[in-house]
Amino acid sequence: MNPKLLEPEVQRFIKENINQPVTQLALQKNPFPYLEWKEVINQIAARQKAKDKLPTWYTTDGIIYPAKISIEQTSSEVAAKYKAALVSGESLIDITGGLGIDDYYFSENINKVTHCELNLELSAIAAHNFKVLDKSDSIECVPGDSTNTLELLNRQFDWMYIDPSRRSDVKGKVFLLKDCLPNVPELLDFYFRYTQNILIKTAPLLDISAGLNELHSVEAIHIIAINNEVKELLWVLNKDFKGTPLIEAVNITKEGIDNFCTQWQNDANATLSMPKRYLYEPNSAVMKTGAFNAVSTHYEIDKLHTHTHLYTAEKLINFSGRRFIINKTIPYTKPEVKKQLEGKKMNVSTRNFPLNVNEIKKKWKIKDGGDIYAFFTTNINNDKIVLLCSKI
Repeated sequence: MNPKLLEPEVQRFIKENINQPVTQLALQKNPFPYLEWKEVINQIAARQKAKDKLPTWYTTDGIIYPAKISIEQTSSEVAAKYKAALVSGESLIDITGGLGIDDYYFSENINKVTHCELNLELSAIAAHNFKVLDKSDSIECVPGDSTNTLELLNRQFDWMYIDPSRRSDVKGKVFLLKDCLPNVPELLDFYFRYTQNILIKTAPLLDISAGLNELHSVEAIHIIAINNEVKELLWVLNKDFKGTPLIEAVNITKEGIDNFCTQWQNDANATLSMPKRYLYEPNSAVMKTGAFNAVSTHYEIDKLHTHTHLYTAEKLINFSGRRFIINKTIPYTKPEVKKQLEGKKMNVSTRNFPLNVNEIKKKWKIKDGGDIYAFFTTNINNDKIVLLCSKI
């Protein structure tokens, strides 16, 4: 961490140029001979990334930012606030501290938070920022390897938080916890020597079944979406838990928090039906659960087909996702589609259909936009149909 970045003229320059493209700024002459120009440019680029994601940091004077990639990888404040509600007690250790966004909010519910970070510069930046944010009394920064830190401290914590990162030498698209640092599956029993409760954050790319195969003592899994985009999975582990975990799908919007909760691999039987008056489309967090039959039983609504994850009912209900009125159902035949859809403006979606959205739009010359929502799908008779709907 370079303290010269806090010089008044440097901070003023960063603020004055916060809306300028960094690619253009990089071509300018460095007005600060005592600093490397790329350091100043990085502060601007990272602060631009923080504007919407980390508003508290963005609006606080004297904050120093790490490399832009650290801002991209860190939790948003919205997600961090949700996480903080899952923990309580006297003490928590974060063994992958990073920039410390989560720890800032953990300290609202935990009396003493220990921030452990292997990267010495990042640890110093976090410690500085906690001081600026008036959190240095409740958050202690301990630089170094977390395994060594746990052994040296040798005490019990009410909670442990882990945000493993994928190793750069691992290739391919398969995402497993054993391919991350730290290797949580390998170290899990070691971690449980120091705590009863562990909260693990993973990327949404991780398959839930794969995660459960690698871990034990999983009490609950929270799938966190922000504005219908899944951002992270939270795994709540309790040392003594032996049962079936709960799966909670959470979609956080400006209007509030939408929750859907069920047990993992709920063996509910969905009811099936032809399209009725209303259509229901689950949000992305619910889709990630894979609990498609449980959605049917929980809301008492019907699926359009065993493999069509759209639901229908004669009644209008509160639902974890989008709701539509079905104005018309047409068979997917050339004469009907040509007559009613070709060349028109509408919002196209597909579920359990042989063509994707782009192929449909190209084939039938459909333009994006308007108030019509067209769902190309399959009904219980295995017929291809199009549902023309209005959003509620």
